[in-house]
Amino acid sequence: MNKLNFIFTIKHPEHTYIKTHQHGCYELVYYVQGYGKTQIGSGQYVFRPNTFAIIPPHALHDENHGAEDAVMMCIGYQSDHPELKNLSGIYEDAEDGRTGEFISRMVEEFSQQQDGFSEMLDLMVAELNIHLQRLLGKKGISPQKEDLLQYVINYMDEHFRQKIPIDSLAVMSGYSYDRFRHLFKERIGVSPLRYLLLKRLDYAKNLLLTRMLVSEIASEAGFVNDVQFCSLFKREIGLTPKLFRKTCTPVSPTPPPR
Repeated sequence: MNKLNFIFTIKHPEHTYIKTHQHGCYELVYYVQGYGKTQIGSGQYVFRPNTFAIIPPHALHDENHGAEDAVMMCIGYQSDHPELKNLSGIYEDAEDGRTGEFISRMVEEFSQQQDGFSEMLDLMVAELNIHLQRLLGKKGISPQKEDLLQYVINYMDEHFRQKIPIDSLAVMSGYSYDRFRHLFKERIGVSPLRYLLLKRLDYAKNLLLTRMLVSEIASEAGFVNDVQFCSLFKREIGLTPKLFRKTCTPVSPTPPPR
């Protein structure tokens, strides 16, 4: 028996906590955007874009979202497929995102509600089961086995100009706040906060070689204001932003007299 119980797309604001609850059917939650952690039964997992949760019937689960809005596609379904009994937790999608694309087609089928859409969705549930069996096999692959600390570093490299609370990075890594800071400094050599500062300053250096105003550079590089930017720049670089610009900007050669 393969039957769809519910399907929807939802967006949660940053730092949203979904209290512990359960369903009487299987639930698959595909994370399109956002990161955080979840407890499914007795297991704790970290989710991020292009991962998905498989939650067995009556399994207690919650969600704790980080410092970014989350977009998810959720489906609830009944199935007697034997391989489903071995699946519970967070799993990685294929590199081409085929699971996400398949669920997107299910969402589209439901939204259009053409003739026979209910029967079509039940058939797609059966197809989904086969897809999951091929993708995950009997054991599956959990993101917990990946280098999640490196994922956090990659995230910081891409979003350093934004306001990123360190506790949210700890949530993303799956470690406690103190453990995350210790492991980060052990690998990188500096604290997470200083790492973000140095990234912003390096970015600001390049902008100072342009004609952007110092106040614009401060905002673009992720500083609170130009006062904070100038103070931290002078402390770390040894020059004010204006003096750095004057010192490092190449002087155009004087044209020869005609």
